[in-house]
Amino acid sequence: MKKYTLLTTLNCNLRCSYCYLGKRNISITLPIAEKIVEFIYRHTPDEEKIDLGFFGGEPLLEHEIMQRIVGMVESHPRYDPERTALSITTNGTIFSPEIAAFLERHRVVLCVSCDGPQHVQDRFRVFADGRGSSAVVEKTIRQARETLPVVLVNAVYHPLSFTFLPETIRYFSSLGLRQIYLNPDFSAPWTAQAAAALPKVYQEIGDLYAEYYLRGDPHFISLIDSKIGVILRGGYKPAEKCQMGSREMAFGPDGHVYRCERLVGSGGRNAHCIGHIEKDFQPGGANCVGIQACATPECRECTLRDYCMNWCGCSNYFATGAYDRAGPFLCASEKAAIQVAFRTIQELEKKLGPVFADHAAGGAQINSFLKSL
Repeated sequence: MKKYTLLTTLNCNLRCSYCYLGKRNISITLPIAEKIVEFIYRHTPDEEKIDLGFFGGEPLLEHEIMQRIVGMVESHPRYDPERTALSITTNGTIFSPEIAAFLERHRVVLCVSCDGPQHVQDRFRVFADGRGSSAVVEKTIRQARETLPVVLVNAVYHPLSFTFLPETIRYFSSLGLRQIYLNPDFSAPWTAQAAAALPKVYQEIGDLYAEYYLRGDPHFISLIDSKIGVILRGGYKPAEKCQMGSREMAFGPDGHVYRCERLVGSGGRNAHCIGHIEKDFQPGGANCVGIQACATPECRECTLRDYCMNWCGCSNYFATGAYDRAGPFLCASEKAAIQVAFRTIQELEKKLGPVFADHAAGGAQINSFLKSL
């Protein structure tokens, strides 16, 4: 699969305190969008799948343009619905029955960015005037759950909020969400004290995961499921590691191309820009190389290195300023997640037998998908 991210706008109606994208009042034009869609089809072989995600800013500020772009994709001569996955990541403040109907009709998967219950969400995700966004976002999630077959949620956690992760998962579960992604703010000031507290918090998440599983109500929780799959496959394979700039790239609304959507910044050329869709972008060039291994000596010698995401270029950059050097927080987080995943496998398979065959095959989400339908 090739992963493409298209930023429809750099404008946003929220002012999240940890946002890594610079706000700009710039949106994509249809001529730029047409060139991007043509590029995607020209550079994706017929035997490979296309993962196209709409991002921002807040992409639903430009939902009419997004709908036009979906039309471009579906009307392309090489369009194949069986090999094309469309998704949109939104802050959850813009939604309507019309938007929901469009997403369902065109099989665009909705992912809502929400950090958790009110006291967590409103600490970081606020409107420009300082108002909290939790009430609006919860309303969107409830409406989306009523109309769409699958709704994903992505929560960012921070040194000031990671201890609330178990409560956050329970909150999402109470809203009917069964596919839960948890991602740390790698640029935050993680202290040694916070890192030392991660194993206890992650173990609480593992206990919740097992509880849901034993109840017959499995939840996909990325922190656990992703590591279970990697463990059962014997470690990350080369194709699973960082492909930024080669098999993964992002297109800014002004046509600039970046290694990853998290590295767009405020748009325009920056250190992560690898060209422009209309000018000088050369796929496969020297700048289009992902990271397969961490350069840190401690990583090369670690017994858990095969299961560790120390190769994630953008996460490393936010933590250390280098694509190929992992920071101490990632090390602590990955160790804790891997150890909890090992214990979770042992606990559940001791009680239920070999229940994770789908994870080993790369389909960790199948149970939660079925539960959501």
